[in-house]
Amino acid sequence: MVAGVVNYTQVNASVACGGDTPRDVFPSLAEQGFRAVVNLRLDGEPGVAEEAAAVDAAGLRYVHLPMTPTAPEFETAEQFLDVVADPSNQPVYIHCASANRVGGVWAIKRVVQDGWSREAALAEGHAIGLKSPVMIDFVHRFLDARG
Repeated sequence: MVAGVVNYTQVNASVACGGDTPRDVFPSLAEQGFRAVVNLRLDGEPGVAEEAAAVDAAGLRYVHLPMTPTAPEFETAEQFLDVVADPSNQPVYIHCASANRVGGVWAIKRVVQDGWSREAALAEGHAIGLKSPVMIDFVHRFLDARG
């Protein structure tokens, strides 16, 4: 558990996920050994404009992959897959506002890169924070398009 983070989930030794993350948490993540922060929030969401500098000041790599929760795009999910597959980014902390977007792209990652069943991946995504019908539909459409 990381104090102040909405829906914090330590998935495994190389990944943690969360929702809204105060800037003062990033030094703690660095102390825990994280190397990168992936932010799925949009530019206009509160705190996003200042986050890159806070992450950098903590000595972490910052990756901003803005994902619209009401109209997520396949390209952003593909970029996410590339980022989380790169060992230089691990351990990685992934967040958005509520962990809904995080749960969605994480479920995609589990199926595409880890060979999980869609059902198991969605169950883990739900445990992380995946809730919105739009994001759940996006996961299915993305995985269907991937074959």
